[in-house]
Amino acid sequence: MPDCREKILSNDYYDVITDYPIRMLAESDRDLCYSAIENLYSVVYFSRADVLTADSYFFEYRSVPKLYGLMQDGPVEGGFDPNSLIVSGITQIQRPPLSLSGRGCVIAVIDTGIDYTNPLFRNEDGSSRILAIWDQTIQTGTPPAGFQYGSEYTREEIDRALQADDPYSIVPSRDDNGHGTAMAGVAAGSRTRGGLTYFGAAPEADIVIVKLKECKQYFRDFYMIPQGVPAFQENDIMLAVQYADSFTDIFRRPVVVCLGLGSNSGDHAGSSALSRYLELVAVKRSRAVVAGGGNEGNARHHFQGDLSRRTDGQNGTSVEVRVEQGAQGFLLELWGSVPDVFTVSVRSPGGETIPPLRLGISDSITYGFVYERTRITVAGTLVEPASGEELIQLRVQDPTPGIWTFLVENAGELHNGEFHLWLPISQFLSAPVYFLESTPYITLTEPAMAQDVISVSAYDASNNSFYIESGRGFSRTGAIRPDFAAPGVDVFTFRGKESGTSMSAAVTAGAVAQFMQWAVVEGNNTLVESREIKNYFIRGASRSAGLSYPNREWGYGRLNMVGTFDALIGV
Repeated sequence: MPDCREKILSNDYYDVITDYPIRMLAESDRDLCYSAIENLYSVVYFSRADVLTADSYFFEYRSVPKLYGLMQDGPVEGGFDPNSLIVSGITQIQRPPLSLSGRGCVIAVIDTGIDYTNPLFRNEDGSSRILAIWDQTIQTGTPPAGFQYGSEYTREEIDRALQADDPYSIVPSRDDNGHGTAMAGVAAGSRTRGGLTYFGAAPEADIVIVKLKECKQYFRDFYMIPQGVPAFQENDIMLAVQYADSFTDIFRRPVVVCLGLGSNSGDHAGSSALSRYLELVAVKRSRAVVAGGGNEGNARHHFQGDLSRRTDGQNGTSVEVRVEQGAQGFLLELWGSVPDVFTVSVRSPGGETIPPLRLGISDSITYGFVYERTRITVAGTLVEPASGEELIQLRVQDPTPGIWTFLVENAGELHNGEFHLWLPISQFLSAPVYFLESTPYITLTEPAMAQDVISVSAYDASNNSFYIESGRGFSRTGAIRPDFAAPGVDVFTFRGKESGTSMSAAVTAGAVAQFMQWAVVEGNNTLVESREIKNYFIRGASRSAGLSYPNREWGYGRLNMVGTFDALIGV
């Protein structure tokens, strides 16, 4: 019988999230392996041999970890340019009289790891500014206390490694992707050569790093994500947040959690397990959570429909999806608003059809085609427990290239008639798949929809234009997201200029650490948390004449730390 660590890592064991503690059940089953997330959630690992089919497992929707990808565009060459920090007011408050550099605060970056040997993460004496690294991918060391997998490396071990001829013989953790290192540098990079060659938003903050392990292969197979594309499980991210939260010293050392990951799975209203857990962390004292809004605004992966607005006498709305050559498959989610009940029928590019199907409380059925090798599994949940809304999922495997038509109709009496469809994020598709008619709105990725989390979109600080790829609000239920926009175009990192909302999140996380230093470390507002910080930032945000606020692109404006402190003193 494998031990718990082996089950957590094994592709032969399913990961399931429960929204309740499972300790009592575990006491009656000594073979049950689980990870507790405070007293709120549990992640249970059990043998795939105990489940009849992958399909039946997958469609227990709220229990299945969603997959999250990186929110970036690749780096381009360019010299150091602190303009993103200047226009955000960050450099101004780094200087006297405020002198806010993040000192005494912790910025936790949960991503692809960090290059701990980089000078950006060292003090002037060469010692490390990294408090700890939890590398979920390395199993040769000791996990953090209370966790069952991965290896933790402390500042003392990192300092010993930096003095060794071969640092990686002592601390073998690396960032092979570079995304996590880039985010950490933007948020908290040290001043190199007195700030002439680099500095981050909070250059004196302590740093905590979690290198996420990649998703299990059965997840990659089911979601049909191309090999080599980074994809991370929701439960591993939740455990990483719990680890980061453990570094808080209330009223003295605050923690800022920075997330540059995103997913199109979910109701886009903050109902996922990760979003709800982040909400609970964000309202704790001396904590803040920052999430980038994703880069799906121009991807054509969202369709919004309203059957009540039809004037042509037709009962339904035809939604057309273009599938390019080379697409190995995709998942399509339809979310319908209460009290309506929706059905979906399908027409392939070759003209074969799947009739509308009314599924029960939770059910699924798989169809094959005569003249095409495509297989489609349709699953329905009349009331998805986390959101309370109807969910219909379609798993389209080996789709024929061309135009696929999904006819959405109501079953029974029509009330408001509103529904939404989302395709996966761009990185999770092996070839372009997109709606012929789409809307760029409600394209913020999860967990940026979570209430009380600081949610940011991206803009170009060189000309104050909105970043066309950035996700846009509001939430599916009309909640105001994003809160504001932060620089996310050509932001300078250790490897050049990078764009994406992960950069916006990193800039904002550094700014939050500056505010936390003033509020908590220096004793001006020791009880502060995400919700209050967000509203301070909103009050100080820069707004342009001719635009109404809040709006779907900019939220309440552009990040401006000088404006935030001016608002505090009533200027």
